[in-house]
Amino acid sequence: MKKRLLAAMLCLSIPAGSAIAADGTALFQSNCSMCHQPNGQGVPGQFPALAGRVGKIASTPEGRQYVVAVALNGIMGAITIQGNSYAGFMPPFKMLADDQVAAILNHVAGLPDGPDATIFTVQDVAAARGKSIAPSAMVEKRQALDALHPLP
Repeated sequence: MKKRLLAAMLCLSIPAGSAIAADGTALFQSNCSMCHQPNGQGVPGQFPALAGRVGKIASTPEGRQYVVAVALNGIMGAITIQGNSYAGFMPPFKMLADDQVAAILNHVAGLPDGPDATIFTVQDVAAARGKSIAPSAMVEKRQALDALHPLP
């Protein structure tokens, strides 16, 4: 009985997000795949592809900051990606814990066929969380980043 009580107390003291966050694939499937598709390929003209792009965008410090900002703040407005125009809204995912956001982004950075990347840290997400940006302002950030480092 004491062992069961101790085990139950230990389970209660572990934040639920910590156990889940290690699985970026599952988090992506439950939070992002309905729009960006299970493989991150997107739907041309409706939802942009993430596979093969996020890791490239995150290869610079400015790109990494932009990707985290999009995940936390969402994005709204007209953008063009690989010749396809998108005029929609991606909701913010601030409701997810920092480790969960980092796990999703690392999963996406490894798509289409690589293992999860190790580009994004919990500290990256925590630092960006304090800098709230309106989803419509993220389009301007994207344009500025594209001028600095052309986006894939």
